[in-house]
Amino acid sequence: MDKEALGKMKIGVLLGGRSSEREISLKSGKAVLDSLLRLGYKAIAIDARDHLVDTLQRESIGAAFIVLHGRWGEDGTVQGLLEIMGIPYTGPGVLGSSTAMDKAVMKFILQAANIPTPDYVIATAGDKIRLKPPFVVKPANEGSTIGISLVHKKEDLPAAMDLALKYDRKLVLEEFIAGQEITVAVINGRALPVIEVRPHSGFYDFEAKYTKGMTEYIVPARISRTMTKKAQAVALDVSRRFDLTGCVRIDMIVREDVPYVIDINTSPGMTETSLVPKAWACEGRTFDELIEEILQGVSLKI
Repeated sequence: MDKEALGKMKIGVLLGGRSSEREISLKSGKAVLDSLLRLGYKAIAIDARDHLVDTLQRESIGAAFIVLHGRWGEDGTVQGLLEIMGIPYTGPGVLGSSTAMDKAVMKFILQAANIPTPDYVIATAGDKIRLKPPFVVKPANEGSTIGISLVHKKEDLPAAMDLALKYDRKLVLEEFIAGQEITVAVINGRALPVIEVRPHSGFYDFEAKYTKGMTEYIVPARISRTMTKKAQAVALDVSRRFDLTGCVRIDMIVREDVPYVIDINTSPGMTETSLVPKAWACEGRTFDELIEEILQGVSLKI
């Protein structure tokens, strides 16, 4: 949608919500709102936790900038609501959001498309686990670092299962691949510079992600030109396979020159210190230019 048309609309920045990543979403949403106001748009913050439909109607929202993380925002539910209401929005549509959010479905599609991803099994409470450590235990439908644990030995498994089951009844147990962790953002069909993620603990969990100083982010990543192109090509392939429009981020582990996809983020963090803005800034562009670029991709997807 062109800037002139968007300039006549009231833009609702959807933030907060009900997920376990609510506080992060509030920070991302505030950064986006401040940017839109600096850019001269008529924008307001809308907390998606309660009475979302009433608020959208009362405020006569013409377009939605989605800055929700996790369930009820990144999983296709809000996208479906906006489609029904006829409100164009940023980011992927219903199907892309839902299939990328559910890690079990995501893994199935990746394997069917011959995109490298670690081996895995799906489990629920009470299942006998025969996967050989080390492996990662993840809730199937949560943010990339919510409720995850690295199981080094069988004795670690009960605690890891208990933690993950707090967030979802369906779990993904994924082979742990030791290697170089990287992430690639794709915006409106273009891959940004690759970021290297170096958690000092050796494992990128929620604490490593959100505790200052626990993880080092290097952009551009210290990888070869060939690997950079390969990782960006994989990110673009994933975006096409899942029909991911707008701004998304694909996380990978590189082992023996192969980038293995481990997660897809359909609504990445948007504070000025988040990963997508870091990759964008590596090209010499400002945070406001990033928000403008994402907003230009606003549309109905169905």
